[in-house]
Amino acid sequence: MNPADRRIKDRYEALCLRVRLTERGFFGRQKAQTDVQCLDINRYGMAALSPRPIPAGSRLLLDFSGKYISESRVAARIVSSHPFRTGYRLSIQFSYCQERRRYSRDVDNALSRIEGFYNQLAS
Repeated sequence: MNPADRRIKDRYEALCLRVRLTERGFFGRQKAQTDVQCLDINRYGMAALSPRPIPAGSRLLLDFSGKYISESRVAARIVSSHPFRTGYRLSIQFSYCQERRRYSRDVDNALSRIEGFYNQLAS
């Protein structure tokens, strides 16, 4: 295991998963929306290719869509943003698993289903 890798679980390639992210400002105000390409995902986080950088710590709402998948308004935050290929690689952590008070069984179940779908595709 790579000590620099903070992941507690493997991620699965999910290039066909469409993701729209909306930055959240102060007092829950929504800022810019951006369509990004999902690179990989598990129930705790994901990596995405974005056309623009988004600063670490930025709060997001994510909308997922794909074959058999539709999930909206999943809260998350940017862990890091680095130049990658033709844009920026965003490391994203879902908020429901960061603190006990943010935990949501519905979000956990939805992200587990998405993770399971791409796990099966990887097999």
